[in-house]
Amino acid sequence: MIKNKIIRVDKDHPDPDIINQAAGILKTGGLVIFPASCLYGIAANAQSVDAVEKVFQLKQRPRNNPILVLIKNTAQLDGLVTMIPDKARILMNQFWPGGLTLVLDAADSVNPKLTAGRHKLGIRLPGHPVARALVDSVDFPVTGTSANLSGRPGCTRTNMLCPEIIEKADLILDSGPVKGGAGSTVVDVTSTPPKILRQGAIPATDIYACLKG
Repeated sequence: MIKNKIIRVDKDHPDPDIINQAAGILKTGGLVIFPASCLYGIAANAQSVDAVEKVFQLKQRPRNNPILVLIKNTAQLDGLVTMIPDKARILMNQFWPGGLTLVLDAADSVNPKLTAGRHKLGIRLPGHPVARALVDSVDFPVTGTSANLSGRPGCTRTNMLCPEIIEKADLILDSGPVKGGAGSTVVDVTSTPPKILRQGAIPATDIYACLKG
């Protein structure tokens, strides 16, 4: 049974039929493991309270730890955030799609589980072709948290996934090894000046240079 839920997918040109299968799972509240640029992640419908709850349970994630979301275009920001600061637009134009997560003020309609009650939401436009294809295939944002139990290292290949993750996921898209590292760089653009919360795929020097330019 486990082998049947792990499907090989081309990392550069994912098969549309496979992506549509994954999309169908997301639309019905299921969980899909997918490759991102640095680590494998867990995708669920970020607008579904039940689906987001499944992610927390799967990762054994503390409720005070927020979950970022992936979007397919900047138009999706309208229903997710209250405003987009100028500094945020500068960073989006420079680094999206790619390894940058921006933290913005969440709209009232956003599931408070995603923000851990802090009213701020981490958002990214993914750069990996499989991740992009997945978010493009649905009309809602999806969760982008890493596919590991909380406190454990992230996974750069599917054979690193722990049994609990494999058992409870509905589908695993395997595109081979990804590059690893700390994941995306996280920047809070609700403060002035913007604050780097986590160093990751994009160096802090590049962030600051962009904002000063």
